[in-house]
Amino acid sequence: MLGRHLLPFTRRVTPKSRAQDFWKDGEVFVWLTAAGVALTLLSIGGLLGLIMVLGLGEFWPADVVKLHLNNGQDVIGQLINEEVIPHSADPEHPRGRSRLRLRVGNRDIFGADFRWINADDIASRTTPVGLVVLERREWGRMYGWVTTVRDADKVIAEGPTVLDTLSRLLDESNRLDAQIRQVERSEIGELNSQLETIRQQRHALVSKDPRLDQKAAQLEIEYQRVTETLDVLRHQATRYTLTVVLSNGREVPLPLAQVIQVFRPNDMAWISKLGAYLSNFWTFLSGEPREANTEGGIFPAIFGTVMMVMIMTIVVMPFGVMAAVYLREYARQGILVRLVRIAVNNLAGVPSIVFGVFGLGFFVYAAGGTIDQLFFADALPNPTFGTGGILWASLTLALLTVPVVIVATEEGLSAVPREFREGSLGLGGTKFQTLCHVILPCALPGILTGLILAMARAAGEVAPLMLTGVVKLAPSLPVDGDFPFFHLDRKFMHLGFHIYDVGFQSPNVEAAKPMVYMTALTLIIVVVGLNLLAVVIRNRVRKRYATSTV
Repeated sequence: MLGRHLLPFTRRVTPKSRAQDFWKDGEVFVWLTAAGVALTLLSIGGLLGLIMVLGLGEFWPADVVKLHLNNGQDVIGQLINEEVIPHSADPEHPRGRSRLRLRVGNRDIFGADFRWINADDIASRTTPVGLVVLERREWGRMYGWVTTVRDADKVIAEGPTVLDTLSRLLDESNRLDAQIRQVERSEIGELNSQLETIRQQRHALVSKDPRLDQKAAQLEIEYQRVTETLDVLRHQATRYTLTVVLSNGREVPLPLAQVIQVFRPNDMAWISKLGAYLSNFWTFLSGEPREANTEGGIFPAIFGTVMMVMIMTIVVMPFGVMAAVYLREYARQGILVRLVRIAVNNLAGVPSIVFGVFGLGFFVYAAGGTIDQLFFADALPNPTFGTGGILWASLTLALLTVPVVIVATEEGLSAVPREFREGSLGLGGTKFQTLCHVILPCALPGILTGLILAMARAAGEVAPLMLTGVVKLAPSLPVDGDFPFFHLDRKFMHLGFHIYDVGFQSPNVEAAKPMVYMTALTLIIVVVGLNLLAVVIRNRVRKRYATSTV
């Protein structure tokens, strides 16, 4: 009897008790967290995959197909996709009718870049050799057969040799175009700048200065000479004309100066297509936009985005760190400091467009207008700093991201062990020496964490930039070879605004879709690249100060 009473108590296991133990152990929340993380990663991976597929495929030189329709009409173009339109009531097509989407180009002639064709209307489909794709400076692509090349009214190539001659002349045409751009931007731009300087000097003088008149006359003579040189280059660039036969048999004259690139995808081997693909991709990254930003490259937007983030970083770091150091190390903790922290946290939640309005009013109109009145009065009424520019946009984003830096820096400072402070003070160090040589180095990983968050947010913001300096197309970069080399008053292009402009303001939405996807992918790569750079620096600092608990 006694042994039976000493037996351990055994609880009866029931489904209800098993469910209670499952919830009490918290295992369900572990699985829910893991499922949430997996779903997030899958969503991000799917989004990136979709962007890459829809964007990167644009650069591949796909074959040009020729469709002969039942009505006797011929259509040539590159096949984009094929879809099925459901028609459940149609007994001949219970699964639906199929239709093809072709990029037919020749927008200036046919009125649209793309065309839908029902599969039932197609009598035959071929990929004939000799079909060429002409990448033009205006009006997009042209598809057809090049029959002749003319120098003025003289035929210099036709038949089998026309494409070889065209390739040779195209290199010369692109070289002349580069020279024309160089003359327009460098020489004529420099002369215009000098003439504007003389105009401002004349405006500032009470009486006439003969030396300024003489210098202006010399510049006018030089301007006339450069203009004549430019006219000669333009005449050489417009000498040659191609004759292109379209799908409907129409012969169209095309100036060679309008052609950027010619390739024959139906005659190219796989390795040749890969080389053309890489060349097109590099042109996209390093070239300038064309056709209302729907074609060409995005290098000015990449450059403007990176430079704006760098200027913002240079401005926001010292102010954010100093504010956090004062609040954590020097300010007497009380109700006032708590109110300041609450204000900083609330500032991080203010909509970005509000910062844009503040930047427009304070930086552009107030600060910029004052600078113009004090230092650039001769240039008025044309504003110099009293209008949007990359400096004001960077300062606005610095104001937008400074709460992130303050909060992250305070967290890093609070994570430094108290013994470090006491040890430094005990060895005779002053409070400032302790801060500079002990506390800040140990808190540096936390400070860099705030920098990473600030850079990630600033690189993707668009609304404040629309009010403080970003433009659809900037003729000059903020950095060039002209003194003072860094032109912080210039307007600039931005990848985020480029996506908005091409995606929602483009006159040719269908042709601009690949540009939208590729620009979005480039923006993601730029943001990730900047963050990785900061992460590498943070990890090195963290290894150096391994005792930091940040």
